[in-house]
Amino acid sequence: MSNNKCPICQSGREKIFRAKLLQKYEVDYFFCQNCGFLQTEKPYWLEEAYQNAIASTDTGLVVRNITISKKLTCILYYLFEKNGKYLDIAGGYGLLTRLMRDVGFDFYWSDLYCQNIFANYFEASNTNNAFSAVTAFEVLEHLYDPVEFISKSLESTECKTLIFSTQLFDGLPPAPNDWWYYAHETGQHISFFQHKTLDFLAKQMSLNFYSTSNYGLHILTDQTINNRLFKILSGRLSKLLYEYISKRMKSKLFSDRDIILKQISTK
Repeated sequence: MSNNKCPICQSGREKIFRAKLLQKYEVDYFFCQNCGFLQTEKPYWLEEAYQNAIASTDTGLVVRNITISKKLTCILYYLFEKNGKYLDIAGGYGLLTRLMRDVGFDFYWSDLYCQNIFANYFEASNTNNAFSAVTAFEVLEHLYDPVEFISKSLESTECKTLIFSTQLFDGLPPAPNDWWYYAHETGQHISFFQHKTLDFLAKQMSLNFYSTSNYGLHILTDQTINNRLFKILSGRLSKLLYEYISKRMKSKLFSDRDIILKQISTK
């Protein structure tokens, strides 16, 4: 893929600044004026950046997953199928999958690069491929070809809904030292989006795009949903609604234990 060609809209793009990644690599960043996509040059440093799949500086991993689980509970319960089957792709240690199963949602895990610790026995390979939706939280900023990732994720899971998170910027990209989301110290964040970037991507895939830019949550789907309700469910009210929903869902906490014990005993 050429540095001068945008992978989202195929327009020409220009180098807008240079920054130091992993405290040693001087890396060029390219910006597309047409769709607003910002990206590093082709990332030759990723093998080093991913010596640990989860960056040691990601101190917000646990609290982020807990917060997302509450918002996601509200979104799935009111906007999608509460009895549907879901896949958390690039799911890290499996914490979100475990949290969602504890509420009562039929969630599964997949990740090519990380060990499943918290959702063992509930990998995508242990069920069929028909999912109601795919979730991908804090994933798109790690991808050099986000279009390919989204297309393959939806095709392989036989669904048309992706619920995901990534922080957005407006207008021209922030200066290299003015935005924490660049995460120069880890070298793992290589793609950055605006609202219009994701809107362009949605139209390209014949999907609807919904966004709560202030909370960093977004949806690509073939369904029509109430965007105002989506924003409400993703906001502060989610903490209260989560408690309400939790009492009405049947947790898989103990039934999952039985499933695991049964599989262990048959080995």
